[in-house]
Amino acid sequence: MRYEFHSGKDICKICKEEKISISELMLRSEMEESMRSEKDIRDELRNNLSIMRSSINSGLDENNHQHGMFTGGDAIKIARFAGRTNMGKGMAKIIASSMAVAETNASMGKIVAAPTAGASGILPAVLIECGENQRGFDEETLINGLLTAGAIGCIIAENASIAGASGGCQAETGTAAAMGAAALAEMCKATPEEAFSAAAIAIKNCLGLVCDPVAGLVECPCIKRNAIASANAILSADLVLSGISSLIPFDEVVQAMANVGKSMHQDLRETARGGLAATNTAKELTKSLNKRRG
Repeated sequence: MRYEFHSGKDICKICKEEKISISELMLRSEMEESMRSEKDIRDELRNNLSIMRSSINSGLDENNHQHGMFTGGDAIKIARFAGRTNMGKGMAKIIASSMAVAETNASMGKIVAAPTAGASGILPAVLIECGENQRGFDEETLINGLLTAGAIGCIIAENASIAGASGGCQAETGTAAAMGAAALAEMCKATPEEAFSAAAIAIKNCLGLVCDPVAGLVECPCIKRNAIASANAILSADLVLSGISSLIPFDEVVQAMANVGKSMHQDLRETARGGLAATNTAKELTKSLNKRRG
């Protein structure tokens, strides 16, 4: 296949030869593999953006708090506090958006797994709140951002993991942060090499992060990790856009991520037997939940 790729190096090589962006390469690759038209693919991504917007709005609706077993309403709290935060109003809104989606997911609402349900708040916060609402990017630019994010996710899925059960939370929120960082960087006119550098920095910032959901639910600490990973994505993109690059190349960072995931004890990979899930409070919450379930 003309547009087949298996690494960041492959993508950068093709982009340079064809004089195209990561998003354009991903679009051509998807058209080639799926035999669908550009319009069909972009329409599907347009629908994904619509769902992302809805999941943010649902989680921030003060008349319809999204509640999981242990969580709910935190996105609204940080949104209310936005004007007084130390991080600034803009970042607070990004954080609130990421938590809103994660809370919508916890309450069984409709979300886009990007790349997973547990990390579903990060890319919407970057694309919709930061990209659309704050930077004013149009929908076609946002769709390109989704394509770029997809390329990053594909490479990580092939060479490492996007599942907490096999790679820890670095594989979920770390991948989502990398996807968001690369997407934002490209939307801000970064080169393919710069976009991959942003993705590498995002992964390095959470390398080794374990997956330790309390009671096995994608709530604690997952929702707050979506918030942190959203900030990670924005920061990683800004570092690269300012002229700072990742010393370790993206493909090597992904390989490190894979190696770290393999070396993690099973208790730290979504089994709810280690980390925060093994604390006394978490154990009591699990017992309480089991009683409620009968």
